[in-house]
Amino acid sequence: MKAVVYESFSAPPRLMSVPDPVPPPHGVVVKVKATGVCRSDWHGWMGHDPDIRLPHVPGHEFAGVVQAVGSLVQRFKVGDRVTVPFVNACGLCAECQSGNHQVCEKQTQPGFTHWGSFAEYVAVHHADINLVRLPEELDFVTAASLGCRFVTSFRAIVDQGQVSAGQWVAVHGCGGVGLSAIMIAAATGANVIAIDVVESRLELARSLGAVATINSTRVANVVEAIKEMTKGGVHVSLDALGHQQTCVNSILNLRKRGKHIQVGLMLGDQAYPAIPMGKVIADELELIGSHGMQAYRYGAMLEMLQSGKLLPQKLLGRTISLEQSIDVLMTMDRSAVPGVTVVTEF
Repeated sequence: MKAVVYESFSAPPRLMSVPDPVPPPHGVVVKVKATGVCRSDWHGWMGHDPDIRLPHVPGHEFAGVVQAVGSLVQRFKVGDRVTVPFVNACGLCAECQSGNHQVCEKQTQPGFTHWGSFAEYVAVHHADINLVRLPEELDFVTAASLGCRFVTSFRAIVDQGQVSAGQWVAVHGCGGVGLSAIMIAAATGANVIAIDVVESRLELARSLGAVATINSTRVANVVEAIKEMTKGGVHVSLDALGHQQTCVNSILNLRKRGKHIQVGLMLGDQAYPAIPMGKVIADELELIGSHGMQAYRYGAMLEMLQSGKLLPQKLLGRTISLEQSIDVLMTMDRSAVPGVTVVTEF
């Protein structure tokens, strides 16, 4: 099969011909119809993820058709249209038994723990736990855009943040995760403030339901601007970027007993922000991590899609070829292109 492979971190990947994957007994092989290019893939390519072993094929948010099925799989068959959360659970550990598949103790992640979806085919482990059937009316490109950023934002807003109508929500960073969170929070009836440095992303945020936007390059103090706008601070705030400054701003712009949700990965030189713990204590703030979403929670999200409350297709930016993904991956940290980039040509 054709696949994008990097043989050392931070070095240009290459489009290569490599062996097709074989399904494990409990898993399947999926023929990839679409796969998103995510900032997490960039982090992996940079060497920020200790699970990656070289040579490596990136890619973790994908949709496609089951191509081959392992002998122990019971719920899926060849030809099924499927997607998968980026955290694949084992189904057996203590966390899985408690329903928290997204923090499985023995999790696998295509594109991290094994070769991913920047390829014609990708293997999925423990298919009966992790595969999600796609409604016939949901196209592969939109489905691929759900696999990491959108489902992560859904859990962050709905399950972790428990955002409700009338609340103020701040979203720091309007990349794929941030824009998804804005749409989802707005769908719950919240008043969303979007913060970014790129005007085109803020424009897209307004079209997705943000009631206000802040370009942090044009405001002297982001935190004070948000507090003034909300008369005291927001109820829930997300750092959707994963930067020390956006993390701290997200905590500082909360009102008393507010919730900070850390969604953006904080890796490399951004891993250890200086948390204003005095404010956390005095205002009884909650600091909450959010990491993916369980496959069994897709149903609630898909119902909102089918009802028209959520329109993730509005987040799509451009479609590209597998070969073009190489340049997109290497420049993700510098790109100002709004929306989600999806590979559709293999």
